Amino acid sequence: MQWFTDFTVLEKVYFIVGCIFGLLLIVQIILLSVGAASGGDIDVDGDGEIDVEGDIDGGSFFTIRGMIAFFSVGAWVGLAASVGLPENLWWVSILIALAAGFLAQLGMYFAVRLVLKQQCSGTVRLNALVGKTATVYVSVPASRSGRGKVTLTAQGRYMELDAVTEEAERIPVDTMIEIVAMENECALVRTKPKESTE
Repeated sequence: MQWFTDFTVLEKVYFIVGCIFGLLLIVQIILLSVGAASGGDIDVDGDGEIDVEGDIDGGSFFTIRGMIAFFSVGAWVGLAASVGLPENLWWVSILIALAAGFLAQLGMYFAVRLVLKQQCSGTVRLNALVGKTATVYVSVPASRSGRGKVTLTAQGRYMELDAVTEEAERIPVDTMIEIVAMENECALVRTKPKESTE
């Protein structure tokens, strides 16, 4: 640890800050690579839309991810710039560290914006499901006496919906049904008429 004791106070600060935020940056990259950092919140509004929101922080320049990049890159660049620098020019390494940190934060901001632009909209328009064909997954009780479940693929995703029916008989599992209407988050369904083979 002789090399550490040879550091000036400013270089020690750079080193400690660089280690802490560098570790946070590595953890952040690992979490992003496995998808753990993009948990979604699902909100249902009165217009029959489900908005899926992630915590990617793409709308603001000052985010936690940006600040981690700022301190991590800024500290290491500041440390590198301060090596061999005369003691009376210590402020030069701070300016270089601030500039490098700002560029790192700017790069993180534009990288996240680019990722967000490439993503599909996370909005499912429930009203657009009316008229779609689905398959009964959990039998649907007759005459709105309870809820069953139906599954379908629509708008590029697999969905499972609660379902009710006004039909007098229970709709069994694996029956093909048609969505007649969407009532809040529940589909009103009916048995899909068999197509004539004539």
